[in-house]
Amino acid sequence: MKGIARGCAMVALAWLAGCSTTTTTTSGPVSDVRPLQPAPEEADAKRRAQVRLELATAYFGRNQMDVALQEVNRALAADPNLVNGYNLRGLINASLGKDQAAEDDFRRALTINPRDVDALQNFGWYLCQHKRYAEGNAQFTQALAVAQRRDPSRILLAQGVCHAFAGQLDEAEKALQRSYQADPSNPSTSVNLAEVLLRRGEAERARFHIRRVNANPSYVSAQTLWLAARIEHKLGNKTGVRDLGNQLLSRYRETREAIAFERGQFDE
Repeated sequence: MKGIARGCAMVALAWLAGCSTTTTTTSGPVSDVRPLQPAPEEADAKRRAQVRLELATAYFGRNQMDVALQEVNRALAADPNLVNGYNLRGLINASLGKDQAAEDDFRRALTINPRDVDALQNFGWYLCQHKRYAEGNAQFTQALAVAQRRDPSRILLAQGVCHAFAGQLDEAEKALQRSYQADPSNPSTSVNLAEVLLRRGEAERARFHIRRVNANPSYVSAQTLWLAARIEHKLGNKTGVRDLGNQLLSRYRETREAIAFERGQFDE
């Protein structure tokens, strides 16, 4: 499963799932030398581990964490050097609030393969969530160095949001702009970039990005409408605020965003 994984219960600014799970290990440069073939019993164990890992990933995506944990433990029992297994178990343990276990899993994954991009990104996001911003940024920076020829947009997105959490808005904008340049189609990048620009007092630029998101009906949410309304309020566009507020109230009346609109809490 490539890219940002569903089921990560970590929302940043407007929306960001900063987790990444894959079913193949990220490695270093490709070698021209053929690897030695594993013994039949070893190959069988690796196949069993892969099946269990795929099951665990599916349960994780459905937010069935207890079952996912059982399956990933079985995968690691079959193959104790399964980098993606430790990476996934780190995400599961983090979701279950088992912080030390999660950190141990991410560190174990990176001990086996220090160049695993997914483990670097996920550990960086974990550290960011625990306000260990400098440590988290170091993981993102290392992941970007490894992923030179891969799509760096998801790493830059996580790094940018982490900077925003730390109050480093200049650095947040730089990372999110790079993420946007790498993948302009990602709505999470546009939403978070719009939020950062609004916080920096650049409402006109923020409007450009949030309008791109809300132009696609499948991306519209209470969060995107509320952010757009806040931007229009900053620009003094009362008609725009009213129109966006009406959409928010008609479609998402019970949300905290709709309640904030009704209370006029545009600057909180």
